[in-house]
Amino acid sequence: MTKYDHKEQFEFLKSKPQNTEEELIQLFDQLPTVSAHQILHRWKGGTFSGEWDSEELKQIGWYGKWFKSLLDAVPIICYNDKGQLFSNQLMQGEATMWDISFRGKVSATMVYDGKPFFDHFRKIDDNTLMGIMSGKPIEGAPESIMQGKYSFFYLEKVDQFPTHYIS
Repeated sequence: MTKYDHKEQFEFLKSKPQNTEEELIQLFDQLPTVSAHQILHRWKGGTFSGEWDSEELKQIGWYGKWFKSLLDAVPIICYNDKGQLFSNQLMQGEATMWDISFRGKVSATMVYDGKPFFDHFRKIDDNTLMGIMSGKPIEGAPESIMQGKYSFFYLEKVDQFPTHYIS
């Protein structure tokens, strides 16, 4: 699959009213890897239609993620009731960035500080990442992980946040 095919397949799955886990895993497995150093940036997030956790993320006002440095990542940036962005502590802390093997390839992975969860990333293009959340099914885990499944999402690079970020 070429770089163009990856983007085309990604856009197709993004536009579908429902995706299967098999379709999303197939795309993820074909994507090239990316190192943690390469993705240090601000990212706007999105989910694929029909994903287990889409509704939960909407309810908390999820905006995206911010990988400031390898040892300083903000995993869940949300809108507050004033329309400002903030770090939601839903996962009990922030995160770090590592290159970790997942599904047969070493690629950038965000490791949550407060929960046994991982966000694994592969590259759609220079401005777009596909992510899979995996982890241990414990109390407070996202629905997908509790069901023994992955949670799929994507990130699009942004130069600035659309509003004020409060620390």
